[in-house]
Amino acid sequence: METVWVFGDQLNRDIGALVDASPSTHRLLFVESQAKLSARQWHVQRAHFLIASMRRFAGELRNDGFTVDYRVAATFTEGFDAHVAQFSPTRVIATEPNSYGARNLMTRLGVPTVRSDQFLCHFSEFNDWADTRKTLRLEDFYRHQRTRLGYLMDGDEPAGGRWNFDAENRKPPPRNGVRPWPSPPVEVLDDVDGAVLAGLPATCWGEAPHGIWATSREGAKRRLSHFVTEVLPAFGPHEDAMLSDNWHLAHSMLSPYLNNGLLLPGEVCEAVVGAYRTGRVPIASAEGFIRQVIGWREYVWGLYWRWMPEYRDENALGAERALPPSLTTGATSMRCVASCVADVEQRGWAHHIQRLMVLGNLALLAGVDPRQVTDWMWESFVDGAEWVMVPNVIGMALYADGGRMSTKPYAAGGAYIDRMSDYCKGCAYDRKQRIGDTACPFTTLYWDFLLRHEARFARNPRIAVQVRAASQLSDGDAVRARAREVLRMLDAGTL
Repeated sequence: METVWVFGDQLNRDIGALVDASPSTHRLLFVESQAKLSARQWHVQRAHFLIASMRRFAGELRNDGFTVDYRVAATFTEGFDAHVAQFSPTRVIATEPNSYGARNLMTRLGVPTVRSDQFLCHFSEFNDWADTRKTLRLEDFYRHQRTRLGYLMDGDEPAGGRWNFDAENRKPPPRNGVRPWPSPPVEVLDDVDGAVLAGLPATCWGEAPHGIWATSREGAKRRLSHFVTEVLPAFGPHEDAMLSDNWHLAHSMLSPYLNNGLLLPGEVCEAVVGAYRTGRVPIASAEGFIRQVIGWREYVWGLYWRWMPEYRDENALGAERALPPSLTTGATSMRCVASCVADVEQRGWAHHIQRLMVLGNLALLAGVDPRQVTDWMWESFVDGAEWVMVPNVIGMALYADGGRMSTKPYAAGGAYIDRMSDYCKGCAYDRKQRIGDTACPFTTLYWDFLLRHEARFARNPRIAVQVRAASQLSDGDAVRARAREVLRMLDAGTL
């Protein structure tokens, strides 16, 4: 009998090697690696989500008639060796793993792999597309995907007459106090959850799960239905907004399930397109969401495989500062940072603009080591994975790849945060000031960032105007001095 080795981010019968597996011909292997679990300081909700989902999926497969060997082992290799010693399978196969390290492990153990269909664009197909391009622009890839897959297309033309409605999806938060976004569903924790939590190492941190993250296929499908029916109509306009009293807004929060296989991108896209075709969702909301799934998500996936393993070590801006305490503890007078870190502490999640324009922006402006930021976000977010975090942090947030992915650094001062959030109201710092004891650290560090990297960005057409403005500041020396003070306080955890 053959064995199919199922990894914890491949939890779907319609993925790779499981597609053709049968209880009469295949035994299934799951391995919980204690070394993997203890190697990093995972957020407790991330660790719980992955392990509980794995155990539930294994149980579902048993109910379908499969013989499942579910092992808790010191390492993946030890679990594999013990399985082979006990069952002597004719062959062990696996679906292509989703991480560079796991694929190397399969090679080392001599385990053949089946092509993964967990993404709509296999990385080999991404490379075929990329090999024909001088630049790898997201918008070009997204249009390629729309045309190839047929989502939101009317013949050869995009639905609604435009490829991109992004300009309509950047509104600041509503100022009238109205919060048109229903609360997400919540699961009741059971004995499986309790057993998982009891076995987690003491190195895990953050608030314990409170049912926000489903850990079964049925729970994930309920989340998809809730999003499409209740949330998607309002998704588009405020997707870049941030609020201190509403952590979820109209975001789908489906990424954890897409990333571990409980949902597949095709079924998610079909549900969204169906809602648009029946008139229940405006085109701007449907297109904005589809762009995130078949555009950005698969673009990041393709770049990860195209540029790894060297990509994770890039540091074009020479950033060497240690991860500041404010990002790990939230102990800071910067209201935006404190609010975002509190969200991470409470739920292992913050939406994409909080990650990019608050947490990532602070790390960019302060010159924090890209590997430390990547590791922290990987460990902290319930939807974290190496393939997710390396391109998003190295390429998008920190410009550590020198512009291979993004044409400009996503640097911003307090004015952007004030426009797109309510964080600045009641903050100890003044977002309009760049010098002085109450100057907003983002504003100070923004101008200092432009001054520090003037030579690099002076000819970048997307940021050259701001660089020239920085070079002409009458208080440039005072800005630099205040920035040094801000960075000392940031390092000391007293900012």
